[in-house]
Amino acid sequence: MARPNDLAHFAIHADDCERARHFYERVFGWHFLSWGTPGVWMIRTSLHAPVYGTLQQREHPAASGGGMRGFECTIAVADVSTLGDRIVKAGGKILAPPALVEGVGTVIRFEDTEGNPVSAMRYEEHRH
Repeated sequence: MARPNDLAHFAIHADDCERARHFYERVFGWHFLSWGTPGVWMIRTSLHAPVYGTLQQREHPAASGGGMRGFECTIAVADVSTLGDRIVKAGGKILAPPALVEGVGTVIRFEDTEGNPVSAMRYEEHRH
């Protein structure tokens, strides 16, 4: 059960859910399970203390200026240095290369295949 102020769920809105699912499977190894209505998948981020999310079809394509763009989340990773290559190979785009955030860790900003901005960070030991 989530405690107050903990991230309890997230949703990724996509124009092409299959493309987005393959992106997140290839980059982070997340698991997807078809859930409820067509165009919705339950996301399990890991087997150990996962944060659950959904991948769901946008009501209106992002390119039309409509549709949910979501809010940016940061994904904890073990290694930022090789992540950029995986992101690009899976169809994403690097928005900002790895950068040190003093006292926190190293972060990379990217855009997934659906135009959603995302950050991934290797946190310093005392932060994670």
